Amino acid sequence: MRSRDADRRLAAPIAPLLAKEIREITAGRALWTMLLLVCPLVGYSFAQAVSLYSESSSAALQSPVLARSLSPLDGILVPTFGSFYVAVTLLFPFVAIRVLGQEKETGALRLLVQLPYRHSTLVLVKLCAVLAGWLMVSVPALSALAMWAVLGGHLAAPETLNLLFGHLLYGLLVGGIGLLAATISDSSATAAIVALAVTIGSWVLDFTLAGRSGWSAWFAQLSLTRTLRPFEEGLLSAGLVLGIAVVISGLTALTIIWLPPGSHRRTRFARSVACLFMIVLALGAAAQARKSLDVSEDRRNSFSAADERLLATLRLPLVITVNLAPEDPRYIDLRRNVLAKLERAMPDVAVVLAGARQNAASSPDAYGQIEYVYGNRNDVSRSTSPREILPLLYALAGAQPPVPGSGEDYPGYPLIASANASLLWFFGGLPLLIALAWWRIRRPATKPYLIGKGAKS
Repeated sequence: MRSRDADRRLAAPIAPLLAKEIREITAGRALWTMLLLVCPLVGYSFAQAVSLYSESSSAALQSPVLARSLSPLDGILVPTFGSFYVAVTLLFPFVAIRVLGQEKETGALRLLVQLPYRHSTLVLVKLCAVLAGWLMVSVPALSALAMWAVLGGHLAAPETLNLLFGHLLYGLLVGGIGLLAATISDSSATAAIVALAVTIGSWVLDFTLAGRSGWSAWFAQLSLTRTLRPFEEGLLSAGLVLGIAVVISGLTALTIIWLPPGSHRRTRFARSVACLFMIVLALGAAAQARKSLDVSEDRRNSFSAADERLLATLRLPLVITVNLAPEDPRYIDLRRNVLAKLERAMPDVAVVLAGARQNAASSPDAYGQIEYVYGNRNDVSRSTSPREILPLLYALAGAQPPVPGSGEDYPGYPLIASANASLLWFFGGLPLLIALAWWRIRRPATKPYLIGKGAKS
């Protein structure tokens, strides 16, 4: 009997189930209401970003030096998608909860789990429906990219796709939180409160623990607000991508555990504890992946190409002892301008933050010093600029500084334009199309959706 049931579950078609889930998410008001709210939010942010970018371009057109600081990634893409990020954080959980919450409230979930599908298949198909919902709500943000291109703005494909990929992962992460909240809650209202407590609570966690060291810094890394920052800086980090994938997989596994109605709570809790333990172990393994790729067009996360090639040949261990507090602005500059770049460029770099022990272990004069030990040679500096630190490292390694390459400077992309006309699209044209699509989808269907063999949804 079990073998026959297993064969039925494997033979059950996925397409009707996926069509049913997409129909469910598009038939609800949450998706379309969010779409209508995202349109003016993204449109206003885009218009303001273009206006500020144009003001900066007016002065940059007269000076090539100022033009190099004008990047569409910072000036247009990040502010525009920043508003989309806020909308996804606050509103998208309601869309994800709709996929499962209504079935649980009406009792349809008890019938759904009796269909010839594995529980994992049901949850994965629902996650695909959540992904489809995210793609729909991202239409206003994607149309802003098209508007920028129409205005003559520049878009670098690697950094633009990297930013979109980051928002996709974040959308799946928030959607996974919404699905799990709907599974463990008795009603959609309770699920919404649980999901918002997690998403908004992550903001509070980040603001409270920002700049601290030790366990506080580790807990701050769990904040959802830090998920998109590397992508916004043009950095594709393998550890971050793996970590997000682990959390999404963990949320999916927990949803599968809590999906069947009426199962024993002790069994659920035991499996949940084991799942959480596996998630922690997987996150620890993902944190060991230090490989990252700088996809920004201006190479803001890297040294020059000549310096990168030379640093990659320095094989001895480099130990950097920093006598600065984590919240010190000098350490923040050193981390951004030197340390993070060195960790990506050199094969063996270790950074020791000794600022918290400077009062007990050293004289007050030692605070602010950065010691560099390469092999059996060492030197000390107080500078946070790569212009002074790189020659120091080359001297420790006995290497000749590279000759700067020509044509490596970022040209910048100043543009004076007005996006006021685009407001007609975001406040009129696009909402009208969304309303028409909503009306068309909510019309009574002439043919029922079939699930499995002979079953009707």
